[in-house]
Amino acid sequence: MIRIGIVDDHAIVRAGLRQFLTEQVDFRVTAEAVNGKEALEIARGDEVDVLLMDISMPDQSGVDALVAIKARRPELPVLILSGFPEAHYATTLLRQGASGYLNKECDPEEIATAIRTVSRGRRYITPSVAEMLADNITGNLDRLPHEALSERELQVFLRLAKGETVSHIADSMFLSVKTVSTYRARVMEKLSLSTNSELTYYALKNGLIQ
Repeated sequence: MIRIGIVDDHAIVRAGLRQFLTEQVDFRVTAEAVNGKEALEIARGDEVDVLLMDISMPDQSGVDALVAIKARRPELPVLILSGFPEAHYATTLLRQGASGYLNKECDPEEIATAIRTVSRGRRYITPSVAEMLADNITGNLDRLPHEALSERELQVFLRLAKGETVSHIADSMFLSVKTVSTYRARVMEKLSLSTNSELTYYALKNGLIQ
């Protein structure tokens, strides 16, 4: 029996996933969470074998939540199920330790297959994500500017784009204000932007925030 935790801030999504997953004879939904903090509490316990998690949550980005979860329980498979297209986050989250990345528009049976795959300690890679990973290896020049950001730079970028101040980001990420300011400067340079409002516009235009 594979014990599953569902993390999504929309009750109707959790209900739909719960209904589908409980119809599988080898699945049991044993925990649910609505934000990253609750997801971390689930990860700290021993009640799930796989965490099925959205990355768009009210209290923190999915990148931050994944980093925190993997830091505390690195062996726990985290399967990302997101409304964002794979091109926006998949490779970054896989580098951060996600076991797989699926778009919410995928066939429900693919979710079941992915859960079974990651529960065995393997990664679930869709053909489109595999192609992106191959492009990264071969240095494809058609990548969007934000895909060149490091994991830390992406975290800072997403927080800035959502309107957080440098000091608040520093407190949340346990970094100095100077360090966050340095990350901000790097992001601005790599994206060829000059203001936080431009960062927000870029993020909205490319579907990185809602």
